[in-house]
Amino acid sequence: MKNYSDNFAERHLPHVDLQPDYLNDHADFDFSDLNNCVDRLLDIHIREGRGNTTAIQTFEDKWTFQDLYEKANQIAHVLVDDLGLKSGNRVLIRSGNNPMFVAIWFAVLKAGGIVVSTMPLLREKELTTMIDSAEISHAFSEYNLVDELKSVQSSFIKSITTFSSHLNDFSELEALMANKPTEFQNFDAGFEAICLIGFTSGTTGKPKMTAHYHKDILLICEAFPKYSLNVTPNDIFTGSPPLGFTFGLGGLVLFPFYYGASTFLIEKPSPELLLKAIQDYKITICFTAPTAWRIISTKVNEYDVSSLRKCVSAGETLPLKVWEDWYNLTGLKIIDGIGSTEILHIFISSTDENMRKGATGLPIRGYEAKIVDLEGNEVAVNQPGRLAVKGITGCKYLNAEDKQKEYVEQKWNITGDIFRKDEDGYYWFVARGDDMIISSGYNIAAIEVESVLLTHDAILECAVVGLPNEERGMVVCAYVVLKDLTNASDLYSLEIQNWFKQVAAPYKYPRVIHFVEQLPKTETGKIQRFKLKS
Repeated sequence: MKNYSDNFAERHLPHVDLQPDYLNDHADFDFSDLNNCVDRLLDIHIREGRGNTTAIQTFEDKWTFQDLYEKANQIAHVLVDDLGLKSGNRVLIRSGNNPMFVAIWFAVLKAGGIVVSTMPLLREKELTTMIDSAEISHAFSEYNLVDELKSVQSSFIKSITTFSSHLNDFSELEALMANKPTEFQNFDAGFEAICLIGFTSGTTGKPKMTAHYHKDILLICEAFPKYSLNVTPNDIFTGSPPLGFTFGLGGLVLFPFYYGASTFLIEKPSPELLLKAIQDYKITICFTAPTAWRIISTKVNEYDVSSLRKCVSAGETLPLKVWEDWYNLTGLKIIDGIGSTEILHIFISSTDENMRKGATGLPIRGYEAKIVDLEGNEVAVNQPGRLAVKGITGCKYLNAEDKQKEYVEQKWNITGDIFRKDEDGYYWFVARGDDMIISSGYNIAAIEVESVLLTHDAILECAVVGLPNEERGMVVCAYVVLKDLTNASDLYSLEIQNWFKQVAAPYKYPRVIHFVEQLPKTETGKIQRFKLKS
């Protein structure tokens, strides 16, 4: 393996003794000859004569693999020749789901960089934390999203380059690409070189950075899609998860390209646009969250979805009623799954054949699981406990030894979810084991919302909990103590919500605010959140 010039990521990897065990004993999982994962995802299609087949479609554009290959190579030249990228540098992408995002993603890896993908909704504070934590030197942003990024005050950022989301638009990056060669020699990284840093949802304070190798990117392509989807080159993928989430990256880019299929990207994927795409472009595989499946079910009779053959749900637990409604309307079984940013993608799921409705499923190929108590002992059948997982991928937090020791116990990944396992080995979701709020597929840490609210001049104290909600799974609920209680009103609640959406990612804002005189606390002053939840 060739060392990066900038070895920040490698230096901050947890010691091997703190990492989980890995299960790589099957020939399908041997990528020891790999130099750069882009070769198996993109370049191979050019080399084997598939350059003129469709890679990416949108409502406005169509890119072939040749288009994507040439754009990625030109951007890689821009990175190295014009922007001074050194191998191992971290590169941030700020964009919606569009073809240029994908081209930049591949270009960064081709050039020997490490990708840090983000969502368009993140604000200056969150971006600053990510940039400082990962010591990010280069950033690409859609030109209409660049203002928040340019507001970041960080000594690490050397360049911010804007781009357009459409094939023939012309902006800063396109100008730099214009005269670049359409061939590029991929950086010889090695199969165990870090190529991706995925941030968990803790992006205020000190977030957790999950590291993934070039081989990890391909390992997940040999796991869930081979187990559950039976992908062919004729498949067309679509979905709603942002490419900034590893769920979206896998389902909308890595999986289709690994199998020579294509993807349909939607920048702002409403249920109506998802259904329109499925109908008009004959989509065969769709990834989205339970909330979206529920809404889509109410509108599906207005569209022709006969091309669909696989439906995937993840991000939060899939309610049985949503599964049943969709099946009764379409005859299609939604494949539920659980994954994590730490493990990169789905590790428990099902197939059409072995599915048990209401259950999350069974460990997929490449993974093992068990339910353990607080001491790590396996619990009895149908007894709730902590979900422990090991497999072909696993947790590698950068620069966070204490968090690594929390997530990995006795060489198993402890996901933070409470599950039970039935007599037949099926895993059933019970609850989250922490204060994470999962709303419409987004992971929102209660403490993040609290830390934002406490910066408001009028707020003395607050506590945030997740409340069950039929439409969104959960909603963020804030109990707020004002400095001046006479200001409490519905109108003032709305003012706080609008303020919040200006200073932090809007999807995190408290949809419910209760003004209270005081918060329930223990004698030592700790807030008793369980009382608020009840």
